[in-house]
Amino acid sequence: MINNLEAKTILLIEDNPMMRENTAEILELANYRILTAENGKEGVQKAIQSRPDLIICDIMMPELDGYGVLHLLGKDEKTASIPFIFLTARAEKNDYRKGMVLGADDYLTKPYDDVELLSAVETRLSKNDRIKRNFERSSEGIDDFLVEASSLNGMGNLCANKRVKTLKKKEMLYSEGTYPASLYFLQKGKIKEFRSNDQGKEYITNLYKEGDFVGYLDLLQADSYQQSAVCLEPSEVAVIPKDDFLKLFQGSRAVASKFIRMLSDNVRDREEKLLHLAYNSVRKRVAESLVALANRYHEDKSKPFSMAISREDIASMSGTATETVIRMLSDFKEELLIEMRGSAITVLEYDKLLRMRN
Repeated sequence: MINNLEAKTILLIEDNPMMRENTAEILELANYRILTAENGKEGVQKAIQSRPDLIICDIMMPELDGYGVLHLLGKDEKTASIPFIFLTARAEKNDYRKGMVLGADDYLTKPYDDVELLSAVETRLSKNDRIKRNFERSSEGIDDFLVEASSLNGMGNLCANKRVKTLKKKEMLYSEGTYPASLYFLQKGKIKEFRSNDQGKEYITNLYKEGDFVGYLDLLQADSYQQSAVCLEPSEVAVIPKDDFLKLFQGSRAVASKFIRMLSDNVRDREEKLLHLAYNSVRKRVAESLVALANRYHEDKSKPFSMAISREDIASMSGTATETVIRMLSDFKEELLIEMRGSAITVLEYDKLLRMRN
């Protein structure tokens, strides 16, 4: 028996009173918490207000049909990942195909018995719970995610198609203007992403560490790479074929939502960095670049952060000239904020760099 406090909430959208009552009764007997709606418009409102764990929806309804309900809920990020099961009295293949293209997770054809209904509900809720759990940002964690995600779409094990590419320091992963053929996951090493202007000057747009996906935006947008990616040190990159990943990503709203949440930190980092470049002084931008490197790559917090990095790369991160960076680093060294030995920079006063005045 399921405790009522832990019971999953199911929204049932059905215009036929008898079908609605019978289906609701079966689900309530299985200890689910049931919300009902008599038409599509009411169903959309209740889904937005209550954000249920699962939606069961008839297709042919007045006011707004089931396809319209799924379309509207799919546009709202708060409801887009809710598992969705269609109910229909028609079993034509074109109806099934249209529902799946729109993002439905399952399909029940009327008349159905209680075993069919409960089996579909339990299966869909179980799969959604599995994909919603937290996955470690590691090679093993991504393998676990791919196994769970591919099982939702019956794609077999995507890990079997994943190969690992070994790259040397300064070796290019991809170049601006080329088209993505794979999704990349950084298992080991460090990678910078950058753009070059007409004069060949680089601007670093992102830094990647172990546990990061690389180049995913251009892949999802079906566009050429808007920047280049090169290794800052010897690296290992897991390569997932583009077609396999797109089938996985586009085949399940739950998978897409989970993957977007896994990427959200990177997106926020980029927005914050652009704001800082627009409003901060050169001195503060160079300090922030050192802080960003420490935040991104410092694993042992008990020791000062140290990394070999070219002055050109720091200039690209800071949006300023290499000569200016060299001068700022010399100032920081004199102020005992950092140490420098060759290309290696050691951050001695992280907090002071972090609080550097503009």
